[in-house]
Amino acid sequence: MPSISAAQLEQFHRDGVVVIPGFYDVAEDIDPILRDIHSIIGLVIRRHGLAIKQEPFGRETFDSGYAELIKHDRKVGGEVYDAVKQIPAFMRVVSFPKHDDVFRAIRPGSQPAIASGGYGIRIDNPGEDKFRANWHQDYPSQLRSPDGLVFWSPLRRVTPELGPVEFCLGSHKDGMVPVHLRDPRNPDKTGAYAVTLKDEEKLLTRYPHAAPLSSPGDLVVLDYAVLHASGRNVSNRSRWSMQLRYFNFASPEGMRIGWKGCFAAGVELKAVHPELVIE
Repeated sequence: MPSISAAQLEQFHRDGVVVIPGFYDVAEDIDPILRDIHSIIGLVIRRHGLAIKQEPFGRETFDSGYAELIKHDRKVGGEVYDAVKQIPAFMRVVSFPKHDDVFRAIRPGSQPAIASGGYGIRIDNPGEDKFRANWHQDYPSQLRSPDGLVFWSPLRRVTPELGPVEFCLGSHKDGMVPVHLRDPRNPDKTGAYAVTLKDEEKLLTRYPHAAPLSSPGDLVVLDYAVLHASGRNVSNRSRWSMQLRYFNFASPEGMRIGWKGCFAAGVELKAVHPELVIE
């Protein structure tokens, strides 16, 4: 059975985004990640000598203790964020062979590559806006090659209250949008979180929007040029998700820039693509 069907390929090329249900085996691929997240939260609690009690591990309780941890000290939550991206089971998903199959099906003749610094596990906490992703395209924040795909998958079932990612369907066909490197609405945001689109409000009205719901094991594939934004989490639980970025080594533009990274690689966007930066 192919990793992506003909109908899903057609949808991807039309919309720039597609959901592939049941792409991963939850018991084999996802549960080991959830178990290690639960263990790491416990270790961080113990490291700081906190009297936070964790519930036993379960698919719905894998992040038990995390909410109490960040309520005690938000910075300690950053330790969890940095640690979970180093989980071996997560790294096995990062280099999942079926990703190559999907990439090659979408981009025939490509040479897939994993963007260094372009993968991790996001934790979107209730009511927290500082780290919520603005409307953006992934290429200006990631670089490497404009011929790239994001593989996104939830670790908790996404409900409307949890804040699903919202997409502008078909926006990938219009290429890259110039950006401001500061967000005047949120001066506390820095780096990739602060990037805002030129004429954003007007731009977003040009496309139909979709915010598909998904469950652990599902894979959302999106083009590097698709406009998208994190939804607002108005629930009482954190939204945990995996995101991995692949790019095409054989892309002429990627070859021209030497597959340079951007924010995570300490490279300024203006130094590589001055035409995309608005002073």
